[in-house]
Amino acid sequence: MKLIQSSYKSDDVIFLLKDISDEMKELPTKERERLIQSGKKHYSEMLPIEYEPGESYKKLFFSSLKKYKEKIALFTGILSEKIVSIKGKDIVLVSLARAGTPIGILVKRYIKNKFNLSIPHYSISIIRDRGIDEVALNKIIKEHTNSKIVFIDGWTGKGTIKAVLKNACNDFNLKYKTDISDELAVLADPCGCAEMSGTKEDFLIPSSCLNSVVSGLVSRTVLNDFIKENEYHGAKFYKNLKEFDLSNYYIDEIEKEFIKVLNLKKNLSRDEVNWNGKKEVDRIEKEFKVTNRNFIKPGIGETTRVLLRRIPDIILVNNYKDEDLEHIFILAKEKKVKVIEYPLRGYKCCGIIKKTGDA
Repeated sequence: MKLIQSSYKSDDVIFLLKDISDEMKELPTKERERLIQSGKKHYSEMLPIEYEPGESYKKLFFSSLKKYKEKIALFTGILSEKIVSIKGKDIVLVSLARAGTPIGILVKRYIKNKFNLSIPHYSISIIRDRGIDEVALNKIIKEHTNSKIVFIDGWTGKGTIKAVLKNACNDFNLKYKTDISDELAVLADPCGCAEMSGTKEDFLIPSSCLNSVVSGLVSRTVLNDFIKENEYHGAKFYKNLKEFDLSNYYIDEIEKEFIKVLNLKKNLSRDEVNWNGKKEVDRIEKEFKVTNRNFIKPGIGETTRVLLRRIPDIILVNNYKDEDLEHIFILAKEKKVKVIEYPLRGYKCCGIIKKTGDA
């Protein structure tokens, strides 16, 4: 089994993913959506065509990184301090690919800067309806027998991945007689479902704006017939996008800001888990008569994903003038998607996927 090679530095992260670059061909968005909604294919069996951003969108990425990099450094610091305070220093960071990977790298680098510790960091696959990659998880446990695993993701939408992680860890512990904690650490937790977070604010994380070019040139994870028993879940490496790669630049720019936040004095206890986001999704589901809850994607990160790789029906925004949503407006205009101002509470925006005739 050939492991995926990313564009990240080897000491930043190890991807426990099978390289299926030569086997996987991307499908157009409309074709993928038809297959997903008709039940003929699970979303994890296919890959979308990677969105190549236009000049205005790339400029927005750089401007938002400049504007928010100190804020991201601060929230990374808060998250990292909570992790060390709660879990200790004998830990292994396990990012949930792909959105969790850059955050995991930032946490690893913060801990190195603050505590002079080099914490192991892996990135593995977790998939809605399919669970976590047990082969990868067993590999990590074997390599780090006495260390505590800390699962890391980028942000929370409506809490689906947290629920999948909880069930997966429960099943894994029963199956392998282990005691892995399902606690989740994220940079931003607008849903209110993570035990450790840098903030509860739904804010623009620049890495949510782009796909593989800010994620080590690695695709979304795949679980299909290319993956045999006892193999890791798969992913594709986009070598054709090397000239556009911003993965290490993004990490380095934020790390430069750590010097400003290394003397944090914050509440380092576990976060209150209240699932406030669930109530908001319930309201949207009812008011907009959404027939499939999976079609509702709340929060900036999830709304961005809807616009990049699904077929949106409408986009809800809390405020037409919110600068955090500039990239949302750009993408919605490009794709001719209606944007409605709606009184969201915990989230700044929400994407609703369009129901196709095959659903």
